[in-house]
Amino acid sequence: MKKKLATVSLLLLTIAASAQDMATTNVITSQSTLEKPAYNKWSIELNGGINKPTRAMTPGYSTSTLSPFHADLGVRYMFNPKFGVKLDVGYDQFQESDNSSPFESKSIRTSLQGVVNLGRALNFETWTNTIGLLAHGGFGVSQLTSDNGFDGEDYMGHGILGLTGQIRLSNSIALTGDLTGIVNGKQTYNFDGMGRPATGSFDGVLLNASVGLTFYLGKNEKHADWFSEENERLNKLEDRVTTIETGLIDTDKDGVADLYDLEPNTASGVAVNTKGQSIDTNQNGVPDELESYLEKTYVQKGQEPKNSNVEQLINDGYVNVYFDFNSSKPKDASLAGVNFIVKYLRDNPSKSADIVGYSDEIGNTDYNTELSRKRAEAVKTIATNAGIDASRLNVVANGEDTSVNKSSKEARQIVRRVTFQVK
Repeated sequence: MKKKLATVSLLLLTIAASAQDMATTNVITSQSTLEKPAYNKWSIELNGGINKPTRAMTPGYSTSTLSPFHADLGVRYMFNPKFGVKLDVGYDQFQESDNSSPFESKSIRTSLQGVVNLGRALNFETWTNTIGLLAHGGFGVSQLTSDNGFDGEDYMGHGILGLTGQIRLSNSIALTGDLTGIVNGKQTYNFDGMGRPATGSFDGVLLNASVGLTFYLGKNEKHADWFSEENERLNKLEDRVTTIETGLIDTDKDGVADLYDLEPNTASGVAVNTKGQSIDTNQNGVPDELESYLEKTYVQKGQEPKNSNVEQLINDGYVNVYFDFNSSKPKDASLAGVNFIVKYLRDNPSKSADIVGYSDEIGNTDYNTELSRKRAEAVKTIATNAGIDASRLNVVANGEDTSVNKSSKEARQIVRRVTFQVK
């Protein structure tokens, strides 16, 4: 008889594998041009609880109203978020209650069941992403043995039907509570093992109540139990709309949307090309309009600049290089300041300069001092790459500039800078 049970179990496994292959083939056929499903399909279910045989008990024999011990182990595969199949093994032990004659028997079963995700079918996702509900049902084979009743084993077929409530603890684990009913067919002996059913072919009725855990397997973020195709579609659509809305913003107000702007931080008022890049005809790293402004501001028309006046402007802090928050990369528009000091040192080979870095007051003081040094070093690197000997440039880290209102974002932008002192 054991060989019979093993043969039937193997047959159920074969049916499950065939059903899986058929579903997979259907999915591939109908969705060959679609994306691979973005949810996991496999899960392992482990439950434990109580049982109650409600029929097929010998007079004078009974179990407690809530009778341990019941255990269940199953493997489930979801074809899609609403339908699946599972193969499980259940174990039940029966013992006498306080008012019963003594007995002890055991039942073991294996079942192939279809699964319906009622949570998805009833659109639970419209009000919760934590609670789920599964319905399961199918057929299988059972074996009943008795320690002090009949000899051998009693084999039978059964139908099974149940509901499983779910509470999602994480994307990989769910807490479950299950209520299942089992009806045995052709049960030869009562559950107590001491007598035979009086009437009918379906006298064996067993109820199971259990709690347990479901473990989800796979590389995707969600399992099919919690995957809503409609929600995912709406989320993707919302992301696309957000991307478009964000891309159409023109941060630097140069007339080119950020989505197409290759230089989204162009200085205000500077002419740009169709890609949002500032126009730099001589390719010296300084936008033409800024370069023209500096020439007009610091050099009288038709005359060479007076070195003493230019040096005073530099030392008085009129020439600066600015930085974004927590950044040691000069803002593109501020490269004009680097270009100005480079031109001055080229024209005055006997001169050298301190490159003085500053930061705002946000953050740790020691960190800010190091950040001011990195900013000065970045400017020095640009200047040396432009042909100024490194020995003529001295880096100074002045740390935090506390001269402005710390709570003002615009004021803090002013002090995140590098300035120069010509010697």
